[in-house]
Amino acid sequence: MSAKIDILMITHDRPYYTRLALERLLETCDDNMRVWLWHNGEHEETLALVRSFRVHPNVYRFHHSKENKKLNEPTNWLWSESDATYVSKVDDDCLVPAEWTRTLVRAHEDVPEFGVLGCWRFREEDFFPELAQKKIREFAGGHRILQNNWIEGSGYLMKRACVDSLGLLDRDESFPQRCGRLAGAGWVHGWYFPFLYQEHMDDPRSPYCALKADEDLRRQMPLTAETFAITTLEDRVEQIRASARSCQTSSIHPRAHVGWRKMSRRLRRKATSALLGKERHGSP
Repeated sequence: MSAKIDILMITHDRPYYTRLALERLLETCDDNMRVWLWHNGEHEETLALVRSFRVHPNVYRFHHSKENKKLNEPTNWLWSESDATYVSKVDDDCLVPAEWTRTLVRAHEDVPEFGVLGCWRFREEDFFPELAQKKIREFAGGHRILQNNWIEGSGYLMKRACVDSLGLLDRDESFPQRCGRLAGAGWVHGWYFPFLYQEHMDDPRSPYCALKADEDLRRQMPLTAETFAITTLEDRVEQIRASARSCQTSSIHPRAHVGWRKMSRRLRRKATSALLGKERHGSP
């Protein structure tokens, strides 16, 4: 594999997850892969940990922001300064699988219309073939994906041409929203299938999860849990499973991304109501 790949990891205040995620990411790197580290805030243990990796030959750039810049500014830092063929981001609570970039680059090279391809960060029990089969498509070279108009922002590989076509992220634009705009422009996204599983350590079912009790969740609230007003580990698992179901059932129509912000708010309210017991879905 000769294509150059630049990968962003944003860190903040979780040294346990960060060490595992960064070590795993670097283990998967070859000479064509460069890791860009962006650290938010002044959490001393995490900052010292991240700085200790700067000597690794695959760590290319490091930036320390005293303010928590979250997604857009770090992403645009990478997108605007990278000259790589592919760009990526791996979250500080995810363990990417071996050979993930090799598989995804091969698919990208065989299928020019592929825009964003991702590793699946749900668990095996969250896959429902009877729901997903209509969205699993085969392309040139025998590559199959679970097609979707958006991909979550970790463990993905995106063609640089996607950045060139629409530019940097807007101030309030999320990565899934950008994927939706790209889908509307004709790019095809999806999770490579059979799945390349990335371990999501913040899933309470993960053996690496640091959340052992409801009190842990309330004290170390993940962003998605805060977004959905979740206060128990049981509800956190239900929220993750609901998200997995959505990935397997949502429309791949090119116009499905239109009005994304409004739709996202509506789905968020619906999911929150479901998690509070007003309209819970059982397993199929």
